[in-house]
Amino acid sequence: MSKPDIHADDYALTINTSKDMLECMRAGRLDSISIVPNMGCFGECMELLYGAIPKLPFLPLMSVHLDFVEGRSLAGRDKTPELTKPGSDLMGLGWGGLFAASYLPWKRKKVKAQLKCEISAQLAKAQGAVQKCMKIAAESGVSCRQKGLRIDSHQHAHMIPVVWEAVLEAVREGGYPLEYIRNSKEVLGVFLTDVSLYKTYRPVNFVKNRLLSLYSHKADRFCKANGMSQMYLWGLVMSGRMDRERIERLYGKMMRKAERDGRTLEILFHPGITLPEEVTPEIAKEAAEDFYLRGDRHVEKEAVLGVKW
Repeated sequence: MSKPDIHADDYALTINTSKDMLECMRAGRLDSISIVPNMGCFGECMELLYGAIPKLPFLPLMSVHLDFVEGRSLAGRDKTPELTKPGSDLMGLGWGGLFAASYLPWKRKKVKAQLKCEISAQLAKAQGAVQKCMKIAAESGVSCRQKGLRIDSHQHAHMIPVVWEAVLEAVREGGYPLEYIRNSKEVLGVFLTDVSLYKTYRPVNFVKNRLLSLYSHKADRFCKANGMSQMYLWGLVMSGRMDRERIERLYGKMMRKAERDGRTLEILFHPGITLPEEVTPEIAKEAAEDFYLRGDRHVEKEAVLGVKW
């Protein structure tokens, strides 16, 4: 059985989140990570990573974690008034607003143009840092398989139609060599094979699974047309609590399904916990209370460090 891609989201969301993820990297337990470009702590978090690279067993693949639902607009509120809160550069349209804009003809064009400005700014900032990481790794003799740009997004917002179009246009116009874009396509059937686990899943996560599945076909077509490997994601239905016990119970079934379908399996974790004092206006209060501050983040960190793949 081939090895999956063990991935962690949210590097540079907060300092402590990043320190927890660095612990997993030092242990050689993460194949890839995502880097949030639009938080105030970005520079400090990247300095932590730059300093750690020479002693890492290898440098994980690094994706730009595009963020349109939290953080600040890097393009500036003058260029992104539809995306930000009134009188502020804080992101304010949210997932629901982006979803609605995809289907409102009088709003779609304007939002898409502003998204392209924001995406270009986030790509430039984050990919510059990624390239510096790759340079430090090369100079330090630390292996790294990355060659070009990799993309995913906070709350999988890049799968929303208007965002997807804006992302691809910004990448093309920026001349980036794109080697990976996440397809948030998670197999639902595997979760239904073990009745005893039904009550351990949050119903809202099934809704996320089905909604993102509807948008996964365009990602499949794009990846196939551009010579990228097809993938399955594991981390939606169990989002917020990717714990070791349930992972080990379902792992064999999930891997066999991916192998039968000729797909790479990306297992998504959020192994970093945010400290109460790190919750700033850049972070949504609901997300902090429901997710970032919860001890379940340590459950996910323990799974990253403990599961034998």
